[in-house]
Order: sequence, then structure tokens, then C-alpha cells
Amino acid sequence: MINRRIVLASRPEGEPEAANFRLETEETLPLGEGQVLLKTLYLSIDPYMRGRMSDAPSYAPPVGIGQVMVGSTICEVLESRTPGIEPGDTVSAFTGWQEYAVVSGRGLRKLKPEAGPLSHHLGVLGMPGLTAYAGLLNIGAPKPGETVVVSSAAGAVGSVVGQIAKISKCRVVGIAGGPAKCAWVTEELGFDACVDHRSATLKDDLKAACPGGIDVYFENVGGKVLEAVLPLLNDFARMPVCGIVSQYNQSELPAGPDRTSVLMRAVLTRRLRLQGFIVTDFVSQLPDFLRDVSGWLSEGLIRYKEDIVDGLERAPEALMSVLSGRNFGKMLVRF
Repeated sequence: MINRRIVLASRPEGEPEAANFRLETEETLPLGEGQVLLKTLYLSIDPYMRGRMSDAPSYAPPVGIGQVMVGSTICEVLESRTPGIEPGDTVSAFTGWQEYAVVSGRGLRKLKPEAGPLSHHLGVLGMPGLTAYAGLLNIGAPKPGETVVVSSAAGAVGSVVGQIAKISKCRVVGIAGGPAKCAWVTEELGFDACVDHRSATLKDDLKAACPGGIDVYFENVGGKVLEAVLPLLNDFARMPVCGIVSQYNQSELPAGPDRTSVLMRAVLTRRLRLQGFIVTDFVSQLPDFLRDVSGWLSEGLIRYKEDIVDGLERAPEALMSVLSGRNFGKMLVRF
């Protein structure tokens, strides 16, 4: 097979640009014992990819210059030398930004066609969905009647967080970018309110939407959104820290006063719980997650939106769209 792949050509300074990526071709390797040849059907585009483009210390190693960009995929098995995996099977994998891949068959998850659209296994039934489910229920621990605020509420993670919070009988307020996204969050997803983070009156808007304060804040963004949330956090509020997308492209500390002392005083005096997490911390909960979220989907309790572009060559554009907030729903590349 002639494989087309996108590799990291250079490390970005600030926002990624097209020159940081390079499209290459190569022949796939012959299969060894225990390996499979996969053809990519869908590629997931996620904010964490910006961190992998940097060589700064992090929870996972960076992508090397000249290496294939990482990413979760849904693939068709073309050839197999792994018992239990047959040609024609569809699997969930982590083969990155390329059309074909020869990988070990161990760790691949076979997908059942009756479980719903294949693309959902990269979103609501995949890593973003598990992130929302595990982060909210384990760290946020929402209780009926509490107020849950979700940033990036129209995104792949935030939209699921808010709907699970509604299932948990909470009052849910979203924060999203623009009137269209805010309307979708309230009218389609059933959030109680949604405020626009682009508004010049964000702090006042959020305060009006949360008259009883905030008990759980699911953090995806950081920056000015966190600044608006912090004064409204109630005693013993919980904050699962999933992402800080507003800061991923920063190459230096932001201008302005150091607010660390304000944050730490609030943590102490209001006995706040802030906990960062990575989705792999909760991989043992995958069976429970698939059971619960699949059931909620079939019952119509969770709705989901995808933003799909066609063709490997559009993957860099898709990532830049996610990092700037231009996408609407779970961003995917369809092959």
C-alpha cells in the first residue's frame, strides 16, 4: 500500500500554521506475527494535539520532528495476523494522521455496527465522552439541585458534561462562543442557560445566570472564563480541570497581574477542590461509561453534534479550527 501521512515538520511558536505540517508518502511495511494492516476511516481532532507539538515537559511525550501526528482513529482491518481480528472488522485505534497503518493487534477494540454511527466512537462514545463522564462524576460529584457550569459547552466534551449533569438533576449553565452555539446549548441540549464568553459583560452575564453561585465548574478553557467563574464558586465547590485551551498557544506568561494569590486564597477560604485529570486515569471505567452513555443515547437523553471535514490534507486546518474555537461540535476528519 502507498500510505499518505502528515508529519510534524516544525514546532509552532504560538498558534500552529500550515508550515508546521508536511504531507508525505511511503510504502506500508509487511505484516509480522500479531500485526494488522488498518485503513483509516475517521480521525479525531482534539485540543491536546497542540501540546504534543511542543517539546515542553508534559504528561505524554511530544511528537518528534518528522513523526506522524498522533490521534485516535476508527479503522477497517484489511489484513490480519492477529487471532480474533479478521479482515473487514472495524476497530478503534490510535494510528494518527495517516491513511494506512501496520500496528500490533493487541489493544485494538472491535466495534459493533449496531452500537451506532462509527464516528460516535471518536466522540460521545470515545475519549471525549469518557472524559466528560469520568471527570464530572468522579471529581465534580454533582448532587441533585446543585449548579454546574461548563465551559466550551458546545464542544465535544462540554456538551456531554452538561447533559450528564442534567441527567443528575442539576441546574446547568454553559459558556460558549457566539449566539448560535449558546442557542444550540439551551434549545437542543437542554441546558438551563448559556452565556457568551465573547461578551463584554461576561462576568455580569454569568453572575445573573448563577444567582445561587456555582457548585461544580468543569474547566476546559482557563483565562478570562476562569476569572469570571472564580468569584461565584460556593464553599466546597469542585472543579475538574480537563483543559486550558485558551493558553495552549501561549509562548510566554500572559500580561497582567499575577492572580495566583487570589486563586489560592479562594481555595483555602472556600475549601475548593481543584483536580486536574487525564482521561487515561479512568480507563477502568470504560465498560460502565459505554453502558451508561449508550443507554442515554438510545433514550434520547444525550444529543450530539459533529463537525466533519473530508480528506487527510484538511487535518491541519481542522486542528487550527479547534484551537481557535471555530468548530461547532466534535471535529473529525473523514477519509
